[in-house]
Amino acid sequence: MNIQNKYGAKGWTPEQIGSLSGKTYVITGATSGAGFEATKILLSKGAKVVMMNRNVNKSNAAIATIKQEFGNNTDVSFVQMDLEMLDSVREAAAEILEKVPHISSLICNAAIAQVAKQKFTADGFESQLGVNHYGHFLLCGLLFDRVEESNGRIVVVGSNAYKMGLKRIKFEDLNFDKNYTAWNSYAQSKLAQMMFAYELQRRIKASNKSVQVQVCHPGASRTNLLNDTASSFNKILWFVLSRIIAQSAERGS
Repeated sequence: MNIQNKYGAKGWTPEQIGSLSGKTYVITGATSGAGFEATKILLSKGAKVVMMNRNVNKSNAAIATIKQEFGNNTDVSFVQMDLEMLDSVREAAAEILEKVPHISSLICNAAIAQVAKQKFTADGFESQLGVNHYGHFLLCGLLFDRVEESNGRIVVVGSNAYKMGLKRIKFEDLNFDKNYTAWNSYAQSKLAQMMFAYELQRRIKASNKSVQVQVCHPGASRTNLLNDTASSFNKILWFVLSRIIAQSAERGS
């Protein structure tokens, strides 16, 4: 039985996005990879993009690259934020609320993965759960009213990699103090993000609010997600496998 894709032979592509003029997108983790590619696509459609990144130098370099491609008048900027530090999230959210009057979509994209050895955030949480989930959880709460005022969306970048872990939240040992593994802790963080998004949408619907919450799985994409955190073995393994099974960062975005 042949099933035709309603978007055509190539499936859905960014070419099918209409004008985004007048819309503002706030996206975390946009200096490289899928976040950077998504930023370029949104800008190419006329949107304004505010990146929330940890590294100032990388942010400036990303903006320079974008303006070289799209022109100096391209409406892209960044607010410094380190998801590993909840105080940094609070400060960044306050800056966003001061500078950004409308948020058409808050895209929770930033993540760390495959942290080889157990590490903790500044607030004492296992690093992957802390950065991927807790940081974004707080950010969504602080910016929610601005998103609602704009009848906007919250997009959570999840991952089907959660299936490769315990497939549950380890409430009895959230930090994996016993038997830490890079895969299980990463999978838990992604499952936590997805559960949060579904529950947030349920509560929004029950409250008759207008925000839409969406969860996406970008698929296996060739990004630098593992460069700073994974073990040498996993870096080499992914370098080899990504050439076989992964798509480009642009397609992932």
